[in-house]
Amino acid sequence: MVRAPERVEIGASAAGEFQKLWVAKAISTLGSGVTGSALPLIAALVLGASASEMGWLGAVETAPVLIVGMLAGVWVDRVRRRPLLIGADLGRAVLLASIPIVAAFGALRMELLLLVAAATGVLTVLFDVAYQSFVPNLVGNDGMLAANSQLATVDAIAEITTPGVTGALVQVIAAPLVIVLDSISFVGSALFIARIRSDSGPTRGAAVSRHVWRDMALGWRGVTQSPVLRTLAGWEASTNFFGMFIGALYVLYGLRELGLSPVFIGVTIGIGGVSNLLGTLIVTPLTHRFGVGPTMISAAAVRGITPFLIPLAPSEMAAGFLVLALAQASDLIHPLFDINALTLRQVTTPEHLLGRVNATLQVIGRGVIPFGALAGGFLGDAIGLRPTLLIAATGLLATSLWLVLSLSVALSHADGTTSGRAT
Repeated sequence: MVRAPERVEIGASAAGEFQKLWVAKAISTLGSGVTGSALPLIAALVLGASASEMGWLGAVETAPVLIVGMLAGVWVDRVRRRPLLIGADLGRAVLLASIPIVAAFGALRMELLLLVAAATGVLTVLFDVAYQSFVPNLVGNDGMLAANSQLATVDAIAEITTPGVTGALVQVIAAPLVIVLDSISFVGSALFIARIRSDSGPTRGAAVSRHVWRDMALGWRGVTQSPVLRTLAGWEASTNFFGMFIGALYVLYGLRELGLSPVFIGVTIGIGGVSNLLGTLIVTPLTHRFGVGPTMISAAAVRGITPFLIPLAPSEMAAGFLVLALAQASDLIHPLFDINALTLRQVTTPEHLLGRVNATLQVIGRGVIPFGALAGGFLGDAIGLRPTLLIAATGLLATSLWLVLSLSVALSHADGTTSGRAT
């Protein structure tokens, strides 16, 4: 059984380099959150976008992982990662700066928003694959659990703050001008990454070839031939698919079935963000106390049960709000699994394959999100919101039961958390 790594703090030198990446990631994540909230507001408030145009905007923001995810992994494994991170940040800054500039001349159109959303999505995929592959070079295997916990804290804070902050900014200044602040944030992220002295690139085991498809296939095999990674990939894909039933219908369900106001729905979502943040703070001590396998398996088991709270929420407004709030509070459990899963991925994958493995898992896990949203929406129209959410909860429970069995077997055959990196 895989055990938690020894309680080793990140060394002073490594910590200094990692903190630069942490600050850059924080700025980048907050910037991405503002972009994700501001672009729909610009489309709706400035351009008067239709429902179908809003749908296209959401689609082009999530589609890049399917289109370029595997290629991003190949690129990350072929070149030095620090310049790649800087380039991704600066590219997003330039793309986003085009929106307020064009808007100032009164020429802003929906086509430009779609183009910027797609292009920044591509660069975000590249940034995510590169930084996940860069962390092990900065902190080593023993420091990765703590490092990933700190990075996950940034994501949780962004989930809590960026929708409200963006909305407030749009109320104070013109929506396109909010993007100026976003563009500047990516420049700030690039500057912090540029200060990192460590770097990483192709290793002696990389065997860089001219055959892109062959390199992508190596990343795919790196996932499918590892019992642990194969199990994690299946879990992420299935939970994202059924989870998007809930993601697509949650607001509509709260409004129509429970009679909640947008404010109360926002409060429940905020509770989820706060709970997620608290989870990132307890994952390291709990993992060191109970071990990687027991922590992940216990978290997965709880995650299979709590989604039933949503479709079973009472129709009476106050009671329905409390049940939804309780369901969102269970997000405390999510980091206990997710952070350990990311750490396992990093320490069990040979360094020269890490970019491609990270990219493959992103494609498998996040590539199903648009299909889950479409399926949830179709079922919601066909059979109703509650039955669809009940199907989602049942699917998530079945996935959790499968994971508990599969992960127990996969981890029992692992030699230790660092065995794959020693390959």
